[in-house]
Amino acid sequence: MKPIQSALKSWMRTNENFKENYTKIKNEVLKDQEIREFLSLNPQLTKQEIDKSLIKLYEYKTQSKQCNQCQGFESCKNMLPGYSPVLHVENNEIRLSYEKCHSKIMHEKAQEQQKLIQSLHMPKDILQARLSDITNDETRIQAIAEILDFLDQAKTELPRKGLYLYGQFGVGKTYLLGALANELKNFNISSTLIYMPEFVRELKASFKDDSFNDKIDYFKKADVLMLDDIGAEMQSAWFRDEVLGSVLQYRMMERLPVFFTSNYDLDQLEFQLASTKSGVETVKAGRIIERIKQVSKEIKIEGHNRRL
Repeated sequence: MKPIQSALKSWMRTNENFKENYTKIKNEVLKDQEIREFLSLNPQLTKQEIDKSLIKLYEYKTQSKQCNQCQGFESCKNMLPGYSPVLHVENNEIRLSYEKCHSKIMHEKAQEQQKLIQSLHMPKDILQARLSDITNDETRIQAIAEILDFLDQAKTELPRKGLYLYGQFGVGKTYLLGALANELKNFNISSTLIYMPEFVRELKASFKDDSFNDKIDYFKKADVLMLDDIGAEMQSAWFRDEVLGSVLQYRMMERLPVFFTSNYDLDQLEFQLASTKSGVETVKAGRIIERIKQVSKEIKIEGHNRRL
């Protein structure tokens, strides 16, 4: 090691280009306003210590401090993306450390908030929906007003009732749920969005790995449960009574809100729920409808098919 160090020092002494660059960099570093302020606040630092720490000072100078040279976390130019350099003195020696920048803190917060939205077979565009992107037209004005009122109440206490949004295909019912879920995460309120036809298949498959009860408990206890396209799933007395009835009963008793979307109004849905392979079971279907009314408010959405 020693012969290598000796050779390096000899090269540094004889290489004029290196000495010129070194002097130039040193002058630039010591003229930097932030470094000048740092050194003025630490007059105990010797010239020898400053020269020894030139690389640290240069590193500090060239890095973005608290995002002042970056557009965001993804475009961070620092050696440690998302971390901002900090100069300090310890035992009369210059130290360089890094702390999380504003962009990284916001990025991590956004990631944590996104975890509050759980979904089962929901399209990506729904999970990225925003209320600000929704046209406040006459066909959806009541639904939007109800959602804004729900959000306003949720700032202090989670309302006990959600909404039952019904209307034709493509009028934006599911998109409203996605937009609501993204607003709720800002209050640290979790949402679970479920596409009902796939939900039925998922639960049937869960019998194979004994996860059925765990999944049902999870859906029962979500802060805000959202059931998309209820009535479109294949009907069975088992699903209606043992799954849907159980979940809605729990949430009704615990005063937890449920949001629904459907192509059917509640009278039409009752007919769908009553029609099973075992025949028409009006009483049991009516019991489900009553539970839906206890956890949600019926709102009709009209308009043209936005998917065309």
